[in-house]
Amino acid sequence: MAALFGTRVRRLRTAAGLTQAELGARVHVVSTRITQIERASGAKPTLELARALDAALGAEDLLVELWPYVYREAFPDWSRKFMEYSERAVAVREYAAHVVPGLLQTEDYARAVLSVGRTLGSKEQLEERVALRMGRQERLNGPERPELWVVLDEAVLRRMVGGHAVMRQQLARLLGDAAETHITVQVMPFDQGEHDVMGGSLTLLTMPDGSEIAYTEGAHHGQLIEDPDGVRDLALTYDRLRAAALPPLMSLDMIRSVMEDNHRGANVPSRSDRRRLAQEQLQQSGGRQLRGGGRRVPRGRRPRP
Repeated sequence: MAALFGTRVRRLRTAAGLTQAELGARVHVVSTRITQIERASGAKPTLELARALDAALGAEDLLVELWPYVYREAFPDWSRKFMEYSERAVAVREYAAHVVPGLLQTEDYARAVLSVGRTLGSKEQLEERVALRMGRQERLNGPERPELWVVLDEAVLRRMVGGHAVMRQQLARLLGDAAETHITVQVMPFDQGEHDVMGGSLTLLTMPDGSEIAYTEGAHHGQLIEDPDGVRDLALTYDRLRAAALPPLMSLDMIRSVMEDNHRGANVPSRSDRRRLAQEQLQQSGGRQLRGGGRRVPRGRRPRP
């Protein structure tokens, strides 16, 4: 992709009748930097530079649209492959143990999460990562948006990422997103005890041809699973997780309770009550199995966030 980006820059520069030095002067870099970009050598272009080149060459956002693919080449092969699968998935099922999934993060929350650790060398790199994450969310609003089912560990709601204001905004975002017909949010409460994915996160992707891919992630590593038997086992694990979690309506009540800072008085139902209510919701939805994602409660019966 870096080579493709460089080829596009060279063609656009030539068509504009500019030398490398002239283009460099317009985007405030030395001519050797333009040479590096066109030859796909040296450091990859930053998002800021891609925007400047796009404007200088009148590329109508072509270079900006190519930039995320160039940027991904810095990631491990398994990570890039997962991103590529995610862009084509028709259904996404995810269990998040530590933070809100990237598809549902606010910009400030994402910035706080991505600031942790030593993987980023500059503020510019941080903003690039934030922009890339926000860009991936656009697919949720597009015509080919995937069905999204997310189970959040209760710790995700309780951890004060970015401070009170950022966290309140993030919880409000979850309530708003969960009102969409193609997004389901559940919470796995602390009192549920141990489960099969403690300490890590799990994502299952359903592709257009019906095949499935799984991705597991810990604090410092991730693993892409494509073997059908391995994916099938993880899909069953996920079904058990969302069956044990609070039903969607109760999950929204819990998110709202935490957001309003009165979670100590929240009335979390017992396991037996949750099983009974989950069974009632399943029957109301037509008896569809959990594995298929189920049908949502009609909008008219959903409490306003």
